[in-house]
Amino acid sequence: MDNFPGWVSVGLPAREYLLVLLTAAAVTFLLTGLVRLVAIRLGAVAYPRQRDVHVKPIPRMGGVAMYGGVLAAMFLASNLPALSRGFDYSRDAVAVVLAGALIVLVGALDDRFELDSLTKLAGQVTAAGILVLFGVQWFMLWVPWGGTEDQLGQYLALGTNQGQLLTVLLIVAMVNAMNFVDGLDGLASGIGLVAASATCVFCLGLLDRQDGDVNAYPPALIAATIAGACLGFLPHNFQPAKIFMGDSGSMLIGLMLATASTTASGKMDYLAQNPTDTIALLSPLLVVAAVLFVPLLDLIMAVVRRTRAGKSPFHADKMHLHHRLLEIGHSQRRAVLLIYLWAAVIAFGAVSLTLFNAVLVAWVVGLGVVVAAIISVIPRMRTRADRESR
Repeated sequence: MDNFPGWVSVGLPAREYLLVLLTAAAVTFLLTGLVRLVAIRLGAVAYPRQRDVHVKPIPRMGGVAMYGGVLAAMFLASNLPALSRGFDYSRDAVAVVLAGALIVLVGALDDRFELDSLTKLAGQVTAAGILVLFGVQWFMLWVPWGGTEDQLGQYLALGTNQGQLLTVLLIVAMVNAMNFVDGLDGLASGIGLVAASATCVFCLGLLDRQDGDVNAYPPALIAATIAGACLGFLPHNFQPAKIFMGDSGSMLIGLMLATASTTASGKMDYLAQNPTDTIALLSPLLVVAAVLFVPLLDLIMAVVRRTRAGKSPFHADKMHLHHRLLEIGHSQRRAVLLIYLWAAVIAFGAVSLTLFNAVLVAWVVGLGVVVAAIISVIPRMRTRADRESR
């Protein structure tokens, strides 16, 4: 047991975090049916288009139910013996609730009225601005240059304007990345669950290294609440979906993931880091990169593809990563589960570097990558084998 972090067995309010997660899941699950009826009544329905995978009208606006789960979980946390102390020392949780309300409102309006991209962008930037006004921002950033013989790279202290700009860019990028990736039943909610769970595990490890400092409570709380909301929504959204989360849900997930990562980076004790330990230096950035990797890769590929074709970066098409998996020969469910696997290998692999032996983690992650790659190409291999047999 010596290799396991201390919070696994003793000390930290892991049970309260688990209770918060389950509360968000239960409330979201119960509210989703009601929100589905309201969405149908309001006309917030996704009718099949040429680029869509679904073939019949499906109500959206599921993000409203998810936000209800987040509110219930935050209210519970504010009344729990340990987690309530975090609200006295930090405004991060309150900030994400307020910013989340705005982003869900913008998303719900888009689910119903199809807002233009500039209006949605204005709402995203405003929500990010709310977080910055409450003090949620990056303060330090590690770069891989400028080090010495005994130290790999260096930390840059960001000025107020630099840190705020970086925070807004990160939040807007993550919000749009989750929006872009939401193309198959259960895809965005599953990726959100995997990413938020990995972030929560990392934040608990960070909290353990901070000896349970109450100032380090918010990142894990934010991650746990959105993980619970994704978990509660997933049964309604997995193929065949009864309701879509819509922009109200995907943008909420992106906002809360970015906020959890940003607040966690601000709790790092940079002076206590061992400058000769490359893995320790890279671990916070690896965690953030792993959590953002799958949706951001999809976002970057979509923007480059559309720009090269002479179209707007916001122009919709049917060539996202999940669409490509379907073209290879995967079913909807298998494509979604496969993306879950890739996301889990990346996110939990990065988190494990901060908790366990790096060599062991490298072997396990390498095995996971090989397995995921083999599963990804199996349909294409079968098709080629069938052609050769003919």
